[in-house]
Amino acid sequence: MLRFVFLFLAVAGCAPGSWAQDQKNQKNYPQGYFRNPLDIPILLSGNFGEMRGNHYHMGLDIKTQGRENLKVYAAAEGYISRIGVNPGGFGRVLYIAHPNGYTTVYAHLNDFAPKIEEYVTREQYRLESWAVNLTPDKDMFPVKKGEFIAYSGNTGGSGGPHLHFEIRTTEGEINLNPLLFGLPVTDNVKPRLVRLSVYDRTKSTYDQDGKIFPLKVLANGKYTTTPATITVSSPLVSFAFTGYDSHNGSPNQNGVFRALLKQNNKTIIEFEMDSIHYNDTRYLNAHVDYRYRSKGQPFLQHLSELPGFGHKLYRKYDGEGVLDISDGKTHDVEIRVQDVHGNASLIKFKIRYDGTPVKPGTQKGKTFYPNMLDGFEAPECEFFIPEKGLYDSAKILYAQGAGEPGAVSATHFIGSDYIPLHEPMTVRIKADYRWDSAYREKTLIQWKSKNSSSVVKPEWMGEWASAKFRDFGSFRLVVDTIPPEIIPSGFTNGADLSKATRIVFSVRDNFGTYRNVRAEINGKWIRFTNDKFRYFIYKFDENCPRGENVLVISAEDLAGNKVVREFKFKR
Repeated sequence: MLRFVFLFLAVAGCAPGSWAQDQKNQKNYPQGYFRNPLDIPILLSGNFGEMRGNHYHMGLDIKTQGRENLKVYAAAEGYISRIGVNPGGFGRVLYIAHPNGYTTVYAHLNDFAPKIEEYVTREQYRLESWAVNLTPDKDMFPVKKGEFIAYSGNTGGSGGPHLHFEIRTTEGEINLNPLLFGLPVTDNVKPRLVRLSVYDRTKSTYDQDGKIFPLKVLANGKYTTTPATITVSSPLVSFAFTGYDSHNGSPNQNGVFRALLKQNNKTIIEFEMDSIHYNDTRYLNAHVDYRYRSKGQPFLQHLSELPGFGHKLYRKYDGEGVLDISDGKTHDVEIRVQDVHGNASLIKFKIRYDGTPVKPGTQKGKTFYPNMLDGFEAPECEFFIPEKGLYDSAKILYAQGAGEPGAVSATHFIGSDYIPLHEPMTVRIKADYRWDSAYREKTLIQWKSKNSSSVVKPEWMGEWASAKFRDFGSFRLVVDTIPPEIIPSGFTNGADLSKATRIVFSVRDNFGTYRNVRAEINGKWIRFTNDKFRYFIYKFDENCPRGENVLVISAEDLAGNKVVREFKFKR
């Protein structure tokens, strides 16, 4: 089972849920070992455990004053253990292994330090690939604390200039909250709390919209609900809240570190953003009200553990965070939200069950349960949800529609976009009378949901195509016989590029998926960058001689359709 690993240690003499100011030392995080990786004060645009689409944020996003190419320095002594260059994700990234058992990560970089840049370029040409993940020998790039290693940037999956910085355990690669290591961040700002949501836990969280209550600010980080006493029509309830943290000098709405729930002054459950493994980061979708978020609303963080939750984010003292208020009495509820530096805000309110009989849910479809493998079969479509597919029980509705233009099957509608999947489900579709088996290798399964779509190359068993998907939506078989397009930018065949500094082109595909893009000049592979999957860019260097040259570009799509274009140019 994938586990979300937390390094909780008991604090001697502290009651459950209490806060120890020397927590960082008691958890054995070395204080002062790692320095600020920049030479400007740390201001954060994102912190550890912050909620993002389908994942937790796994480090700190350190602001670079809206600029690129600030010098980045090794946070401590060690050696460069990994180097990555990719169009998405971290973009250009360095990993430094340290002798104390930790590894630091520096991402979205521009150029590396000269000796590292030379090595990467040499390896890219040797491997004939711009995208690389390299593991140099430990003796190749030793670094000292404070040594220059790269320039900050905006590469990969970055929305603006900043430095993404992580601290991990070298063994097991468990990401730890860098703020627990005593990095110089001034913070006496209490978390800001916005809203509370209450759920009827006699039914699934996906079968309802939580009841939202705005929060009223009292004084000095204290809040209450409006109204201060909540009356509900369910004997079992749970809660979620929207809250943000920030620190001195930064207005950004960052994630909260810790939250604790009490009922009648008794600690029930808490969570803490201490450490996360990348294998478990998708469990964010069980930590938040996914249905609410799917409507474009802010994140609501659950203070209860859903039945399909597969890691240890929550520390449970008395149950799963679902309160039994069936006695009809008025119960006192307290929610305490804290940051790493001990600044805390508090919500206090009362709640009472009005005795109304619980109404059955109105959702249609077959009920699927977490921790259980189950499936659905129809004459032309089947789907199977794995044991670790769902976080809570859910009604999964299936419907069949007419085939769309260009499709070679009916359109099959499975589930709803407000129900998340942790592990992918298997979808099997039967081809209809329009399908010619001669086009088996050109046939793809297309998924659509809202304004998104993608295609997957399936496996075949007779006339049935099978593939895995991590989202509900509509599914159909399509035949793709159209190759991608290669689109030159600012040049044509026979162009005079003697005054140009680079060559730029892009690739476009009718189903949005291309691969195996290769560019050669005079028969030799040339390194075209492809940051953010946008443009392929080659800056002229010694690999392109003056005079007449021939550029050949090839690309193929998921169905194997290939295009090759040749351009002659003068440099």
